[in-house]
Amino acid sequence: MMMMVMLLDFTKDIWTLPAPSRVSMDSVDMRHTLRWRRLQAACNTTVLYSVQYQGEFELLLQDGRWVDAAECQRIPRTHCDLTFDLGSDSDYNLRVRARCGRRLSAWTELGRPFNRRDTVLMVPEITVTTAGDALQVSFDGLPLTATVSVTVWKKGHELQAAVYSVAAEQAALHVAALQEGAVYCVRAQVVLDSKLRRSSSSTDTRCVSITGPDAAAAWKRPTTVTLTVVFTAGLLLALFWSIVHCRPDACRAYFHKEPMPRSLKGKWDIRRLTSPQEDELCERISAVLGVEPERNASETDAAFATHSGDQKY
Repeated sequence: MMMMVMLLDFTKDIWTLPAPSRVSMDSVDMRHTLRWRRLQAACNTTVLYSVQYQGEFELLLQDGRWVDAAECQRIPRTHCDLTFDLGSDSDYNLRVRARCGRRLSAWTELGRPFNRRDTVLMVPEITVTTAGDALQVSFDGLPLTATVSVTVWKKGHELQAAVYSVAAEQAALHVAALQEGAVYCVRAQVVLDSKLRRSSSSTDTRCVSITGPDAAAAWKRPTTVTLTVVFTAGLLLALFWSIVHCRPDACRAYFHKEPMPRSLKGKWDIRRLTSPQEDELCERISAVLGVEPERNASETDAAFATHSGDQKY
């Protein structure tokens, strides 16, 4: 009996808050926001809200488990961004409940399952510009998982239009080699899934005139050459003036000579160090000629004289 009383008191203490009402889903350009009405019950503190979701995977393979929305637990606001939680093209059940201190409300579920393919696609915002013989189409605020279908044609030849598919991450389309002087028109729409034919309405037609590559760059080349010549002439003039008007003391300060290395100067003092053992040893020797050599020399001189006399006669 006591346990029943305690259980009734506990239940009474918890389930005294009314459940949130007017739960709805706003999904525009693949951004999904769950909304509900603020609780009107009296509460002596801030009312906090928590959100859960259940996909087909949790429903069929995990015995109907509910998953807490990570960014929407005990929040004071009355909306929850579920863009990154609802990451597949399956059906999702969604629910929200309120908390005031220890008191909790019952869960309030969204009226029917939500699928992100039901999002409302808005007309894309585009900017069309020209550069020489090309045009560029820039986009702003595209859905993350969508593509943009861009139709480009020469004015008066819409049946020969070219269609380009641009991913949302690209953010711009560049079309080159267009006819100079012609007018080209552009129209774009967001495409969510080509198989399901989910697309937004088309933008208004934007037309631009192609000026041509020469007209766009006609002034750039001579201007660049002129600026280069003027800059070079000014630099040379400044350098010449600084050399001519440079005072000797200033020139020595800014253009000082580096001292010549000692090894390159003249009057080298080269000395060869030798050891006492390497000095050449010299000694005077007296030579005396013997008798036999002197006699041989006399006989030789006499023979030479006789030979000379015979030639005279």
